[in-house]
Amino acid sequence: MNPDKNNIIVIGGGAAGMFASIFAARKGNQVILLEKNEKLGKKLYITGKGRCNMTNSCDMDGLFQNVVTNPKFMYSSFYACSNFDVINFFEGIGLKTKIERGNRVFPQSDKSSDVLAVLLKELKHQNVDIRYGSEAAEIVFKDKCFQGVKLKRNSEIIYGDKVIIATGGLSYPATGSTGDGYRFAKNMGHNVTKLYPSLVPMNVAELDTVKELQGLSLKNIHIKVTSGKKEIYSDFGELLFTHFGVSGPVILSASSYCIPYMEKDLLLSIDLKPALSKEQLDARILRDFDEFSNKQYKNALDQLLPRKLIQVIIALSNIDPEKKVNLITREERNRLVNLLKGFELRITRPGDYNEAVITKGGIRVREINPSTMESKLIPHVFFAGEVLDVDALTGGFNLQIAWSTAYSAGNAV
Repeated sequence: MNPDKNNIIVIGGGAAGMFASIFAARKGNQVILLEKNEKLGKKLYITGKGRCNMTNSCDMDGLFQNVVTNPKFMYSSFYACSNFDVINFFEGIGLKTKIERGNRVFPQSDKSSDVLAVLLKELKHQNVDIRYGSEAAEIVFKDKCFQGVKLKRNSEIIYGDKVIIATGGLSYPATGSTGDGYRFAKNMGHNVTKLYPSLVPMNVAELDTVKELQGLSLKNIHIKVTSGKKEIYSDFGELLFTHFGVSGPVILSASSYCIPYMEKDLLLSIDLKPALSKEQLDARILRDFDEFSNKQYKNALDQLLPRKLIQVIIALSNIDPEKKVNLITREERNRLVNLLKGFELRITRPGDYNEAVITKGGIRVREINPSTMESKLIPHVFFAGEVLDVDALTGGFNLQIAWSTAYSAGNAV
């Protein structure tokens, strides 16, 4: 090793670890990247259903609005490495990008493997020493100062001047995210907040109902989640019914806010016709009933609802399916309107870490310098990415947190 250069150890070859390694190496440091797997970026490879939603092209206010936990902590790093800086970085190393609905940014090829390929090429270009199958067992420090990293294999110690811990969270454990960074942080005296699986599907009590609806996707619906009288989350979006509950973008985002309330009774209310007021919806139903005046109720909802939903709505409305629609009373019609404007399911629990996009919770940010990502407790120890107590909604925002915090750490070392 060159005594004139800083020797930097980066633990974790995911999005944050690769990014931090590149920028640390660009600063003239010698960088060793430790990855426990046989290849880099296993979780990055599967993000966005294998397409890799790299970031979001919204404005700066949009970035902060989509960070759920500790957005103020991200101020320095978002401004140091914005979403457009990330796009320019990738374009600069040879990856063409494109912007889709919701300002989501993807590689033009729709292949996450292309994102990995350009990062790997740049790591090699910067002479980063990538060591595969190298699992960190513990951080070695003496007199509250970083010394090196002990490997699980043979208890070998790799000595260095500084370390960046970018080990990810607990989501998708099959990719190697097993919470090592939280353990390292605790051993150094850091506090780690309560951890939850987040951006995750949710299970409901009404299993018979959702099993009938399994596979049905509803676009442009409005959801509201309440605990007693307290409204926890509401938004428009797309929802998918599964065999155990509900999923889809709007549900994943809702989970980010709901998970801390899971010990309480949570009610999900779905407005199936958010563009219509109750009066407008009643008028619409009356028009349909006039058109199908001699039809039975069970055959009169085809223009109003997807086929898969009709049987469920009929059963829940408590209106005789055989009844001719011209005999349906105003009271029965009101029941139908209220059901369509508030289709309710009781949330029982979130999905587990195998289904979670991210981990909610992490190392307390007040113990981290927000400009450099350096520990305030142990000098020369830096953190980046999901290991920190910062999380955001879907749409490329969590990867933006990874890139920005990694950029700050990589430049600061």
